[in-house]
Amino acid sequence: MFYSQAGARPRTWEASPSEHKKWVEVFKACDEDNKGYLSREDFKVAVVMLFGYKPSKIEADSVMSSVDPNTSGIQLKEFLDIVRKKKEAQLYCSEVRHIFTAFDRHYRGYLTLEDFKKAFKQVAPKLSERIILEVFRCSRNAINIYTDTVEDVLPASSAD
Repeated sequence: MFYSQAGARPRTWEASPSEHKKWVEVFKACDEDNKGYLSREDFKVAVVMLFGYKPSKIEADSVMSSVDPNTSGIQLKEFLDIVRKKKEAQLYCSEVRHIFTAFDRHYRGYLTLEDFKKAFKQVAPKLSERIILEVFRCSRNAINIYTDTVEDVLPASSAD
């Protein structure tokens, strides 16, 4: 639940066969000249097709810098791995948003200590109040940071 503070990692997620097929089809559609790889611009188009937003220069630079320097672009295998990781992060962020929203009963965008106690009583009723207070103290910054930055992680259209 507190990704940045606790070091939690998204669960490994595997695409369904139909989703995997869709990703391959998008790769082929964006590889117009059948080069066997996606250029920077091809990659941007593929992200728009799959995720509904144009990647920033920073995101495109990051992806292109991670590509094998002996190739001219993103090979299919690399593309599938990139898309899987993006989808994994998107699902994890949605799950965190869902959990946070469930406990933010007053729709304030943050949790008070009282909200936190009620949440823990629901999910871990035998947990001592001392531990709940300790977790609250350690994670309250992460909770506020989450609500301020979730739109930076996911485009508004996919954050819901």
